[in-house]
Amino acid sequence: MARSSRWRTAVFDRQQPYQKAGRLAEAAALAHLEQHGLRLLAQNWTCRRGELDLVMLDGDTVVFVEVRSRRHSAWGGALESVDWRKQQRLAISAELFLQQNARWSSHPCRFDIVTIDARGPGSAGHLNWIPNAFDT
Repeated sequence: MARSSRWRTAVFDRQQPYQKAGRLAEAAALAHLEQHGLRLLAQNWTCRRGELDLVMLDGDTVVFVEVRSRRHSAWGGALESVDWRKQQRLAISAELFLQQNARWSSHPCRFDIVTIDARGPGSAGHLNWIPNAFDT
């Protein structure tokens, strides 16, 4: 096994359970959206203002997807966790993505949310895709 491959495996194994759950939720969301014809442009794109979970193309529309998962709703469900402040951070990150990827800057864009509400340990959860979830 190559040194860098061992390092990535070791880092992934040290992730907290919620980080692994987040990666699994993103993988489930990506698979669901690809089944519906969207094409992946970027995943976990980071900038100084935040991170974009998934950047996809739906026809000619650039889609910025926020993936949220929750095991229980004690602090609110997955959808409620995307508050006004989070929406603003996503909008700024999307602007920076479009500035750095000029190829997509003239395309229409939208913000979607994919929520996964798990019902307990080992539960696959319920996936809900909300296209055009908020306006900026």
